[in-house]
Amino acid sequence: MATPRSQRIGIWVIAIVLAIGTIGSFLVIILSNQNQKVDNAKIQELATKYQNDLDKQAKQLSEKYYPIFKQYANLPAKFDASTITKLETNDLKIGDGAEIKKDTPYSAYYIGWNPKGVIFDQSIENSALKSPIAGGGLIDGWEEGVIGMKMGGVREISIPSDKAYGKTGSGDNIPPNTPIKFIVMAIPKVDEINPPQELIDYYQSQSTATQ
Repeated sequence: MATPRSQRIGIWVIAIVLAIGTIGSFLVIILSNQNQKVDNAKIQELATKYQNDLDKQAKQLSEKYYPIFKQYANLPAKFDASTITKLETNDLKIGDGAEIKKDTPYSAYYIGWNPKGVIFDQSIENSALKSPIAGGGLIDGWEEGVIGMKMGGVREISIPSDKAYGKTGSGDNIPPNTPIKFIVMAIPKVDEINPPQELIDYYQSQSTATQ
């Protein structure tokens, strides 16, 4: 039996509405994916630029300070942990700049090693220097050990475990209750290159999403 014309029109209207709804859903998904791609591309662009800025700064500073600091790259060696019972310092090179006091802003290059002579962290990478770290907020032994240094100077600091990482240790190369040593080169404070706020917000949101 043929479908009455009025019913056929009704069926077409329903089909069209459903089609529009389906197409609309697909458009929302497509636009969402496109927006995500745009956002990801923007974040990648910001991250790349930030890393390039850091690399440029590191290269400029390395050209100035690496020839000096590399002279001390082979000094880390085994030492008797039982002999490091108090904080001790040894100036390897006296600087000619301002003296570091408790609240003096400065930057630094470093090499750190454990009693086995294993370097657990350092500023030297691929025959160059990475960006220096800023003074402040470091372990007690470091903070106390650099007092009295002059900018441009190089100092060896022997740090007992209670002024290093104490009972907790830090990673595989610094077990609990382990004394450590550093060679530190102090330089004038380097202007910090802060990541763009948009990049900070993105990584904070990602961190929150994974918690």
